[in-house]
Amino acid sequence: MATGSAPKRSYIKDYSHIEPLPDPPPVNDMEQFMPLMTVAATFRYHFRNCAHVLIGGKGYLRRTAAADEHGVFPDCIVAMDVEDPRAIIARNGYVISEVGKPPDFVLEVASRSTGLIDCTVKREIYASFGVAEYWRFDYTGGRYHDAPLGGDELVNGEYRRLPIHRSKDGHRWGYSVALGLDLCWVDGELRLRDPATREFLPTMSELADQIDTARAERLAIEAETAIIREQLRKLQQG
Repeated sequence: MATGSAPKRSYIKDYSHIEPLPDPPPVNDMEQFMPLMTVAATFRYHFRNCAHVLIGGKGYLRRTAAADEHGVFPDCIVAMDVEDPRAIIARNGYVISEVGKPPDFVLEVASRSTGLIDCTVKREIYASFGVAEYWRFDYTGGRYHDAPLGGDELVNGEYRRLPIHRSKDGHRWGYSVALGLDLCWVDGELRLRDPATREFLPTMSELADQIDTARAERLAIEAETAIIREQLRKLQQG
């Protein structure tokens, strides 16, 4: 897990004078929406205390800001040790020549229209960009991608498949060195897991349930305390 330490390198110190990149083309694949929203929110919560970790998605990823370079727009990226994550997100894209390093992690979520490209063209592009890890998640179990879950690590400029394990209940999982987390395909959902404790990181829905439970328990304790105080008051008066 990232420590939030100072960034190692950055080419752009001040983004205030740089115009945002144009919006990427709209994507109408609602199949990707919920998996992406869930995993992005879990990433943000997990790295909430790491000031120099950038978590983004659906903005451009480009080598440079040159007008003739179109780049790609990944579903989700994570970059460690960057100078100013908020400024990069406000730039409406991750420009490698400006940040000074490629993202450490890219995730693509399968859809009917992008599944083949994710496993072929984009794999080559992310390798050429120097992205340390490229992961793919297919909630259908492999109908759109070549597998329910896949990951690659960059070795000497080329991607090498990361081991994907399968448990007895049919779940798949692999370890991301870049994130220090397990990525798990669980009944069509992408879950993140702490490899030390083997506990899943809570989703936003689960965190909300925990908050609701804690609030209900607090209100019950307060009500019980009020009853006891009232009983004591009557005894003292009595």
